[in-house]
Amino acid sequence: MMKERKHLTGLEVGKLMEATASSRNAERDRCLVLLMFRHGLRVSETCGLQLSQVDTASRVLHVQRLKKGLSTTQPLRADELRAIRAWLAVRRARPEEKAFFISERGKALSRVTVWLMLRDLGEKAGLAVAAHPHMLRHACGYALADQGADTRLIQDYLGHRNIQHTVRYTATNPARFERLWR
Repeated sequence: MMKERKHLTGLEVGKLMEATASSRNAERDRCLVLLMFRHGLRVSETCGLQLSQVDTASRVLHVQRLKKGLSTTQPLRADELRAIRAWLAVRRARPEEKAFFISERGKALSRVTVWLMLRDLGEKAGLAVAAHPHMLRHACGYALADQGADTRLIQDYLGHRNIQHTVRYTATNPARFERLWR
């Protein structure tokens, strides 16, 4: 019996992104999916993301890792900045709420809300697997490995203290065998 896949492919992440267009909170949901994928954010890191951690002027995201992970400052790419600006343009002005991602009621998103949102987006997108938040973190690791990123760099980017948590992304990457048998 085959185990359920624990990550999304790049194509599936793209379909998930497309599915956000028909979402009731399209700008927020698109920004959330994109940042979770690109920065390998855990659901709790996403829900705990503060406005002060998103610096559009300097084009960086200050990632505060949980689970004793190594926090980092990561660059924001142009499409991420567009998604952030689109979300901030429709985000309710709630000076008392410091959370970056908020609900329609103006409160920080809960883990359950994000889980349900991704499950529903996955269904809308017609994904073959039931999407959940941690699949985006794993998708990030595999995408970086597919681009040829060094295992140690992926480890730092995802905030892993133990390299054993990172090697899964590079060990299964078929591209590492490309130069064999030439």
